[in-house]
Amino acid sequence: MADPNNRPVTGYPAPATNGHPPPPSNTSYPYAAPPPAAYYNQQYYTGPAYHQPDPDAIRRATFLRRLFAFIIAGVIILGTILFIIWLVLRPRLPEFRVDSLSVSNFNLSSSTLVSADFDVKITARNPNGKITLFYDNVEAAVYFKNFQLSQTTLPPFSQGKKNETSFTAELAAVKAYLDGDIANGINGERGKNGNVVLNVRMLMEVRFKAGAWKARRRYLKAFCGDLSVGISANASNGTLTGGPRQCRVGL
Repeated sequence: MADPNNRPVTGYPAPATNGHPPPPSNTSYPYAAPPPAAYYNQQYYTGPAYHQPDPDAIRRATFLRRLFAFIIAGVIILGTILFIIWLVLRPRLPEFRVDSLSVSNFNLSSSTLVSADFDVKITARNPNGKITLFYDNVEAAVYFKNFQLSQTTLPPFSQGKKNETSFTAELAAVKAYLDGDIANGINGERGKNGNVVLNVRMLMEVRFKAGAWKARRRYLKAFCGDLSVGISANASNGTLTGGPRQCRVGL
């Protein structure tokens, strides 16, 4: 006969299997309660919501990138072409020199008026072996210090490769007004050593041409300074002393 004290115990909840307490006894759920969300170490995405990129914005950005790349490529190609042309042609500025300068009928009758005739013989040289030069709107002027005494315009001309061209600029001053300091400076130089130091300046447009290649017009300046003309205080004529003088040339 079975021992009544060994009957199985009933009415108790099932033991916990996940380390958490069993549900209350007054519930009909026979299993242990599920663990809280923190048990699973859950993390929720809290960043900004994802938006689909704007197709128009993408197209604009692509167009700008391509345009920028095209401009850079064009600049590089153009620079390369110009560099190759420079290597092949090696363009150089022309050279100018004053071969002679004569003054006649010089008259400083008063402290402010001067009259004189100037004849300036100039030689232009093209040092380029592959380029022809064309000169337009050539102007020449005679100065004492920075004061212009006379100015004239010369006819246009061209120069072939390795060519030298000589021309004469004839200028005249007819009772030209002088500043008092300029008149005193001229008289002072004439009385001191019998010479007057003049300057010749030229301004012109020049074009470089080699076959089908043509460069755009550039303004060219030539300065021929320290031209000492022997004309004493009692003389009205004088010529350049010291021989030909080379001029400084620049764009």
